[in-house]
Amino acid sequence: MALDTLQRLLLFLLLVLAQVLVLGHIELFGCATPLLYVYFAIMFPRSYPKWAALLWSFALGLTVDMFTNTPGLAAAAMTMVGCLQPYLLEIFLPRDAEPNIKASAATLGFGNFFLLALLLTLIYCIAFFMLQAFRIYDWQQLLSNIGGSTALTLVLILALESGRKK
Repeated sequence: MALDTLQRLLLFLLLVLAQVLVLGHIELFGCATPLLYVYFAIMFPRSYPKWAALLWSFALGLTVDMFTNTPGLAAAAMTMVGCLQPYLLEIFLPRDAEPNIKASAATLGFGNFFLLALLLTLIYCIAFFMLQAFRIYDWQQLLSNIGGSTALTLVLILALESGRKK
């Protein structure tokens, strides 16, 4: 249990540092920003307590908010993803899956992991950019931000997942 918490804390710190120091300064084509820290919420195992997933997700979002000057946006969107992740994970798991199974391409299969990551990333980007815009005045820019950021983040998540040990 302590080792799992230490590993989760290390991943937390690495994703925050990557987002704040590197990824937060990237904006491709004026609309695509990588939001890699959503990968943290995707990786919660099946048996992980829902309250702990919510706390970790909220803490990660709040930490990113503090360093990127987005007051509450990442915290709210990450909390939503942390709340939905256990239920979406159940949809993509096989019926006879063990209780401690972790969400990865190796355990779920590439197709199921891709769909899970796509859904959670899309939900995160929709929540984040809708809260940021707070209106649907420039809907084309809003859609390009959501689509571009989702695609770029998903590519980075799949790249990390391919390098992850099984």
